[in-house]
Amino acid sequence: MEQKIPSYIKATYILLGIIALSIILYYGQSIIVPLIGSLLIAILLNPVVNILTKIRINRVIGISIILTIFTAIFILIILLLTNQFSSFVNSLPILIDKFYQTLNKSVLSISSRFSISTDTINNFIEESKVDLITTTKSLIGPTISSIGGVLFTFLLIPVYVFLILYYKKLLLDFIKNIFGKENKTEVNKILNSTKLIVQRYLVALIFEAIIIAILNISALLILDVQYAIIVGIIGALLNMIPYIGGIVSTAIPMAIVLATKDSFNYTFYVLIAYLIIQFIDNNLVLPKLVASRVSVNALISVIVVIIGGEIWGVTGMFLSIPLTAICKTIFDNVKSLKPLGLLLGDNE
Repeated sequence: MEQKIPSYIKATYILLGIIALSIILYYGQSIIVPLIGSLLIAILLNPVVNILTKIRINRVIGISIILTIFTAIFILIILLLTNQFSSFVNSLPILIDKFYQTLNKSVLSISSRFSISTDTINNFIEESKVDLITTTKSLIGPTISSIGGVLFTFLLIPVYVFLILYYKKLLLDFIKNIFGKENKTEVNKILNSTKLIVQRYLVALIFEAIIIAILNISALLILDVQYAIIVGIIGALLNMIPYIGGIVSTAIPMAIVLATKDSFNYTFYVLIAYLIIQFIDNNLVLPKLVASRVSVNALISVIVVIIGGEIWGVTGMFLSIPLTAICKTIFDNVKSLKPLGLLLGDNE
């Protein structure tokens, strides 16, 4: 007679498994993150490769053509933004200085309104300014040392994508053989569902980023905000991080306006413009393009974004939602895991 394992033993195993997985994900991020990113890109590009093979173009040549076009577009975008970004980075010390000058002008008003000593406020501002400069300097060394790693990863991703697309059939057969012939139908269903979710989600996310970038840039140009193009694009990219990104993307142009404009009215105008853009995104763009592709509830979305940020940084925030959607697809199609799929879903 088979002995039943006590529930507290199962819970311990699950907890230890989660801890072990977290450690592996954290310390193996230099290998795992590029692989996951490459896999998502490969899934996105796979339909185009299939079209080329259907018109009798050799698969290797077809993959090479698609990857060359994809890489060329990415490099072109980087080159177009480099000039603005370089100018923006070089002017950051000036913007910070102007920002604190604006704060100094506000000291008397705050002091009289809240009965706080001006010396106390000035000391706090001076200490925070020194801390900001010290922190910025301390980040320069690690940033420079990490450039080589970033470039190496950037060179690896096209290689990974090429190999994943080339060995697609082998990889799929391997997955199917792991779970056996008796589970072939369920495995095929999960793989097809995962492929569709990733493709639709990434395409929708790209279109959302383009729409938000256009709206951001238009609003900032109308308000005559410096570095409107680069700030608008950064805001659109940050907006791709659920919930948290929208707040940060709004704070950046407000800080720039506060540092470069004499009137506080412009800061208010930027806030109103971005609130309108967020309203359009949350009520029109997001539900139509993105939310309909991934049915993960808001609570789980926030939690996985925070966990992704803690484990893999900003990259983890971007990857958290599609990975959670893939997990939900697997849970929904495995009988014993359906309660977890229900927990992740947004069905009321």
